[in-house]
Amino acid sequence: MLDRDELIIRYRVTDRTVPHLRVNFIASLDGAATRKGVSGGLGNPDDKLVFVTLRMLSDVIVVGAGTVRAEGYGGIRLDAADAEWRVGQGLPAQLPVAVVSSRLDLDLTHPLFADAAVRPLVVTHAASPPQRRAELATVADVLVCGEDAVDPHRMRAELARRGLRQMLCEGGPNLFGAMIEADGVDELCLSVSPVLEGGPAGRISAGAAAVTREMSLLHVLTAGDMLFLRYARRTAS
Repeated sequence: MLDRDELIIRYRVTDRTVPHLRVNFIASLDGAATRKGVSGGLGNPDDKLVFVTLRMLSDVIVVGAGTVRAEGYGGIRLDAADAEWRVGQGLPAQLPVAVVSSRLDLDLTHPLFADAAVRPLVVTHAASPPQRRAELATVADVLVCGEDAVDPHRMRAELARRGLRQMLCEGGPNLFGAMIEADGVDELCLSVSPVLEGGPAGRISAGAAAVTREMSLLHVLTAGDMLFLRYARRTAS
């Protein structure tokens, strides 16, 4: 069983003033990103502990609208112990969610908005429906980042401008793929589930041009047969 205090040390970013986008995913041994359509089916309590610890260490959760629907996201609220730890570190007790959407086909009454601990953000682009932007502005702060598609660099810059420098992306694959294409990923945290899943499940990234971004391994943690890998952007030596 993993230890929460050790995870804080292992995953903590030293300089919180520098914008940093971390992506967190789980995959099976044969590369499946989901089981029966959801990533949670591949996890276990240790993976859940890493998941909530990464949230606790972040300033904002970034997630695609498709993942919000597929994974059943609700109003995100850290538990009392995690909120207390954040306050002790000089951070707000709770953190906002930034939903990335091009079509803005989001329900204004969705729990992500209705039950949010902190007013959410919606990240979109200038070609998205203006009426929907106006409607969503009643339940979230709407950020226009790009002309006809969300620009990952503009999104990072806008979140950082708001003081949300430590960004945790929880998917989905298309959003991750766009970030890889834009070279906007600083770190990947990957849980490897000890199963062969088979079937039609996709990879953790999808839908973008084929590019190569070299990463460096920071650590490998084990809990039973589950692996927890942390990789960072490789910098020139």
